[in-house]
Amino acid sequence: MSSSAKTFRHGVHPPECKATADAVVTRIPWPDEVVVLLSQHTGAPAKALVAKKQPVMRGEVIAEAGGFVSVPMHAPITGTVSAVDLALNPRGELAPAILIKRDPEADQETVYGTPRDLGNLSGDALIKAIQDTGLVGLGGAAFPTHVKLKVPEGKKIAVVVVNGCECEPYLTTDYRLMVEQADKVIAGLRIVLQATGAPKAVIAIENNKPEALDAMMRAVTPGDPISVTSLATKYPQGAEKMLCDVILHRQIPSGGLPSDAGMACFNVATLAQMGELLPRGQGLIERIITVTGGGVERPGNYLAPLGTPLRHIMEHACIRPDARKIINGGPMMGISVASLDVPLTKGASGLLVLRDDEIQTSRLEEYPCIHCARCMDACPMFLNPSHLGQLARKKRYEEMAEEHHLNDCFECGCCSYVCPSNIPLVQYFRIAKAMLRERSAAR
Repeated sequence: MSSSAKTFRHGVHPPECKATADAVVTRIPWPDEVVVLLSQHTGAPAKALVAKKQPVMRGEVIAEAGGFVSVPMHAPITGTVSAVDLALNPRGELAPAILIKRDPEADQETVYGTPRDLGNLSGDALIKAIQDTGLVGLGGAAFPTHVKLKVPEGKKIAVVVVNGCECEPYLTTDYRLMVEQADKVIAGLRIVLQATGAPKAVIAIENNKPEALDAMMRAVTPGDPISVTSLATKYPQGAEKMLCDVILHRQIPSGGLPSDAGMACFNVATLAQMGELLPRGQGLIERIITVTGGGVERPGNYLAPLGTPLRHIMEHACIRPDARKIINGGPMMGISVASLDVPLTKGASGLLVLRDDEIQTSRLEEYPCIHCARCMDACPMFLNPSHLGQLARKKRYEEMAEEHHLNDCFECGCCSYVCPSNIPLVQYFRIAKAMLRERSAAR
């Protein structure tokens, strides 16, 4: 293992708040109903294959992929389809979904699947098998995994980088996976090496996670082209562009892909699910999430079926009456939850529940920019967030993208975190990108 404190330039050091690091993963009780959104990933929504009143088995395909950049959906519980209708998604929008009522008499431990012989799968057949699992990036981006494994023609992957940093404050799902299921992570990594043809892999873990480092090193078989490296603890160390810089000493080109730098990057949770699901021929139907913050009495790392209403998860974690805000994800990149009727999705890695006294009310009021340049010193992409913010307020979105590299921003939130004027810079940038997408679609 490499032990030097490798890191990137800029970034921030928010409090870690990893109170659930020692909380062993436990399964929550089965919900009475799940809401399976048909668009839980980047790309085309899945297409429903079931109808109201149709019985389904846990793990059964209930929606097919809507194209290559799409994945199928599987039934998270055994029961009966109660509706194929619109439901709230995490952004507060109504989106197509399949609602399934749980069968109280069914054995929910039984999962539908057809085992696969991975030794006889290669090339497009292996890519298709991975797509059939419904697997997407579980670190938050929710980009279809099989698409990342399809190496563009003329490109070669020199190294597969495994993101075990989990630099987002509060979240501990990846840490518990590495400690408890290191063998599954390595099994998934071997599949990725097979699919990409990469000659080696590097598992990157921040140096504040010694147990995870030890567990991953023990899981690597001597002779495997896999190394484990310790990185400095800093946010956003786990970002794809930062890992490429730190490990490969290369830059992903502006507007480019990791493959342009000879890298493929995967989150440990994605690999653990791949290592478990693909050999069994099963689909992604559940995930581990961290439920934490002062607003719950039973914080922990929980295994929950996809589509579980957040209300059910909150009841199990014993949400406090003085809980004020629920964030889907972590405090740096997560989004506020508008309703507890929103279901758990594939890309959700945690729920942060905050009380009044945990929210800095002094930061809720926005003041004019004082041109202190703290945002520039924090930005890991070397952008000028202050100037971008001023352009955003004037709705000069095209100028932001064409002249000031708006699309190089991956919305890590460092600029908003350090701003003494409490300017919600990253929210401005998200609005700008959304407006540009709308304008592009309207052309």
